[in-house]
Amino acid sequence: MQRTTLGDFELTVVSDGGYYLDGGAMFGVVPKPMWEKRFPADEQNRLRLGLNTLIIRTGDRTVLVETGIGNKLNEKSVSIYGNEALLPKALEEAQVAPDDVDIVINTHLHFDHCGWNTILKDGCAVATFPRAQYYVQQGELERAHVQHERDRVSYLTDNYDPLVANGQMTLLRGDAEIIPGISVRVFPGHTRHHQAVIIRSQGQTACYIGDLIPTSGHLPPTWVMAYDLFPLDTIASRHQYYEEALPEKWLTVFTHDPKTPWAYVEKDEKDRLIARPVDQKK
Repeated sequence: MQRTTLGDFELTVVSDGGYYLDGGAMFGVVPKPMWEKRFPADEQNRLRLGLNTLIIRTGDRTVLVETGIGNKLNEKSVSIYGNEALLPKALEEAQVAPDDVDIVINTHLHFDHCGWNTILKDGCAVATFPRAQYYVQQGELERAHVQHERDRVSYLTDNYDPLVANGQMTLLRGDAEIIPGISVRVFPGHTRHHQAVIIRSQGQTACYIGDLIPTSGHLPPTWVMAYDLFPLDTIASRHQYYEEALPEKWLTVFTHDPKTPWAYVEKDEKDRLIARPVDQKK
């Protein structure tokens, strides 16, 4: 658990634990000798990634961004990904009970971003956070329902369809303010309707960038994932993000970085993008 303040808001990063994905898939066409200097792989070429959830306390609202993988994967999938399902314990340690959560925002609906949206009770998926309103882009839900052979493995309907059916999930059509100080902006690339969450308070800004920049090892604009459906859009979206985030000194929150959940993205003396760590408040 790591904590800092942003103006009047308190930001806390907690984790659902780690999981494995293939290193080549995570870095696409980037040669392994280049990316493994930043992110070493194991003997099976796998990377142990993070599953970072952001807690935003505004003073009168508690907001979660992303909910990890959850505990609904089948035995075969758990053996592949090695996920740990630690978010409930992490939230408890952060003193956040399920009934405390007012809002949940998913950047997109891949299983590793919305797994704890729901839990199973008597074999049925129900909201993990019974009082919360959930937010995602309508186009993302429509893509999930296509169940295309290219990415259907990433979309598990129990993570979101019950919330649509009971009215707890709000479907957005583009950029939107969720509550004062918290908004979403569509950054296409990983999926067509992938959204980032922008937090502003007292002249300070943070952004949960989601899978547009999944780790601090993915800062170069062309270092895109093989998982990205629209890699050229990813590159354009990263440039768009940096044009605003760098001069305004935004705090960037990384969804899958196991060691650096957030940092200030800057350029060094050689004009390379780097991640400057945040002074932590435990």
